Amino acid sequence: MVKIDINKNLHGSKGDMELKVDIEIEKGDFIAIAGESGSGKTTFLRILAGLEKANGKIEIDNEIWKKDKIELPPQKRKIGFVFQNYALFENMTIEKNLLFVNRDRNLANHLLEITELKTLKERYPYSLSGGQKQRVALCRALMNRPKLLLLDEPLSALDPKMRKKLQREIYRLHKEFKTTTIIVSHEPSEIYRLANRVLLFSNGKVIKDTTPKELFIKNSNSQKFTFEGEIIDIIKKDKNYFAIILINQELLEIEIDFKKAEILEIGQKVTIGSKSPFEPIINISL
Repeated sequence: MVKIDINKNLHGSKGDMELKVDIEIEKGDFIAIAGESGSGKTTFLRILAGLEKANGKIEIDNEIWKKDKIELPPQKRKIGFVFQNYALFENMTIEKNLLFVNRDRNLANHLLEITELKTLKERYPYSLSGGQKQRVALCRALMNRPKLLLLDEPLSALDPKMRKKLQREIYRLHKEFKTTTIIVSHEPSEIYRLANRVLLFSNGKVIKDTTPKELFIKNSNSQKFTFEGEIIDIIKKDKNYFAIILINQELLEIEIDFKKAEILEIGQKVTIGSKSPFEPIINISL
């Protein structure tokens, strides 16, 4: 269990504000933090990591990280932190970047194998692509088997194809290492794929604590429409099938029949239209 009750005065995009967060997170949860720029999302992660000071209390699995005069330094907190800029050691090979955190060579090889980097372990960061660097940063963050994995928009600079690939790897590693993971993201499809809970920040406060589905999915039966979108997921509820479709940064849930469920694929481009507001039709885009 993660118990957080912190506050800190900040100067945000809209002027002075108080960052105030009082939440509990179950062990093994994957939490997404969304919200406008300057609402305190990154500062919140940095406070959890011990990189910024704040008032209040942070407790992880009955271990006090912060309370009154107790303030564990970052190196004594069991965290992994993945930044947007990778922050790799350019003078070290990929393998040495990992072993710098923990000399467990078996764990390093395991992580490199999972992320398809094992053949590149003697290479240096400057010779890698953005996606490969981000995978190295993720592996390094997991080398100390963190209780808390913090991801600050780690995939924002990547192209859509690589972004989806790394989303799958992040989720796989989250499950295998049984970490509690918190990601800052502005992408509805990314949040839907990864998180089981979303905290929506505004002006330093959590204004909504909900599920990705409740936050993003709109009812398809509200009006006549024709849109182009992308299949994010296909799910089955009882005997019915539903397609989750990303349209203009929002997710739409549409019921489909069995034949359509077999034809449609995740990542496929589709057109959604209706002759009446109660009969949405999905057509595959060419």
